[in-house]
Amino acid sequence: MGSHVRFVAAKQSWMPGVKHPDYLDGTLPGDYGFDPLRLAEDPKLLQRFTEAELQNGRWAMLGVAGMIAVEVLGQGNWIDAAVKSPQTYMGKEIPLSLPVLCFIEFLAFAFVESKRNEETDPVKRCYPGGPFDPLGFSNDPAKFEQYKIKEVKNGRLAMLAFLGFLSQQVGTGTGPIQNLLDHVADPWHVNVSLNKVALPYL
Repeated sequence: MGSHVRFVAAKQSWMPGVKHPDYLDGTLPGDYGFDPLRLAEDPKLLQRFTEAELQNGRWAMLGVAGMIAVEVLGQGNWIDAAVKSPQTYMGKEIPLSLPVLCFIEFLAFAFVESKRNEETDPVKRCYPGGPFDPLGFSNDPAKFEQYKIKEVKNGRLAMLAFLGFLSQQVGTGTGPIQNLLDHVADPWHVNVSLNKVALPYL
């Protein structure tokens, strides 16, 4: 009788050698066992956090793309463009004040979120499909699982990027593209180690 050796792939971990919590079994997209505060021990909270991370990641990806685009298109930086008067869109003046625009956006968001919260299926709340998947990315189940992981990873990266852009604005008063150009032009004198706002105690 020959013997058989069975190899079981180890779970991917956010840090080598760190054991996964029992409640994170690796089945969720982007699950690498990172929960040092054990916030997701409650299954209901885990579902809520999963949904919240996905939604915030999607908005962050859109936001970061917009923050870069407004500067690339020569419309100022993302702070000035949002508060300048009169408001414009792609160079065209908008006949509405900033408070009115914010109120309209608030109503639109409230309506969309209220409709999403009517969905009771936890999977469809995150991946509704239909008109929200016009290119049919979810048609192939195997590829769709890969897309889920990529979406979570890019969403996490975008949330960190947004925090970085915000910190840059506070520290330098300019946008990410101008920050990059300034650094490339004079990297020895324009960097985080010489910014008194970023590192106030140096």
